[in-house]
Amino acid sequence: MGRQRSRTVTLTDVARLAGVSVATASKALNARDEVAPETRRRVLEAAEELSFQPNVLARGLLTGNTRTIGLLTDELAHRFSIPILLGVENALANGQMSVLLCDARGDAIRRQHYIRTLIARQVDGFVVLGDSNDLRPSLTRQIPVPVVYVYGESDNPHDLSVLADDEHGARLATEHLVSLGRRTIAHITGPESYRAARDRVTSVRKVLASAGLALAGGDPLYGEWSQRWGRNAARILLSANPEIDAIFCGNDQIAAGVAGAVRELGRRVPDDISIVGYDNWHEFASDCQPPLTTVDLNLQQLGETAVKHLFAALDGEPASGVVRQPCRLVVRDSTGPRPQA
Repeated sequence: MGRQRSRTVTLTDVARLAGVSVATASKALNARDEVAPETRRRVLEAAEELSFQPNVLARGLLTGNTRTIGLLTDELAHRFSIPILLGVENALANGQMSVLLCDARGDAIRRQHYIRTLIARQVDGFVVLGDSNDLRPSLTRQIPVPVVYVYGESDNPHDLSVLADDEHGARLATEHLVSLGRRTIAHITGPESYRAARDRVTSVRKVLASAGLALAGGDPLYGEWSQRWGRNAARILLSANPEIDAIFCGNDQIAAGVAGAVRELGRRVPDDISIVGYDNWHEFASDCQPPLTTVDLNLQQLGETAVKHLFAALDGEPASGVVRQPCRLVVRDSTGPRPQA
């Protein structure tokens, strides 16, 4: 008959069966170098025979780590959070580590509660996920383990923040339109209060200036991150500047609204007007008529990059400052070369 267990198997049970001390059994199970191969083999066989399940917190007390990372976000429902979270989880799984996820929902009291809870769980490090690329208050002084900020820049320059490079993304979009022979290029974007929106405008102006061009209409049109704003802004823009032959949009929702307005005004996409979006949001970019050329922020890779830097910090090689991850341009049917006269 098989072994009948009426209680939880402990490390002491494993050590007794393997004929070693509890300390040696712990070292063997945690792959410590000072244990002889034959001893480690006996301990592993004993653990398997007893179906031993180690207590993670107890092992953390012995080894100084729990192989668990705390991920603190302010807005899990935010569209950008899920792909970043998937990147974080994938990188941690590859490193045989786990993640404890806490959503503060923008509430300072809830955030402090979760920080205390994660510290009590003895997590080895923190990933703090923002809901925009804008500056956010540093939390590092409250946290006794390494911290990496992702998609939200800490206001402490000694922290490490991993961000999407919005200036690079806007440069890719604008250079693409210029390369197609478009010469009257406008920009419709979201609220001017967003640093990402302002950074993209800066990049658009630089690219156009280097090509001897000016932004159509003189200034970008700031508004909402919505289809409705895209439709309204496109009507305003094309009424005042009918010669416009390309529009770079601050996100794919705006771009979808712009595309609809352009069609309603009797213009063709991309023949008359090329349109570029931003974010590569599948629901809008792929379903738009025609499908949108857009900038992909590589959000999953952003999460993986954050974990890579956190691993480095855990290995005693912390970094500081800002890491800006390049974007990529996804070309679809909404852009094309300017027709020959």
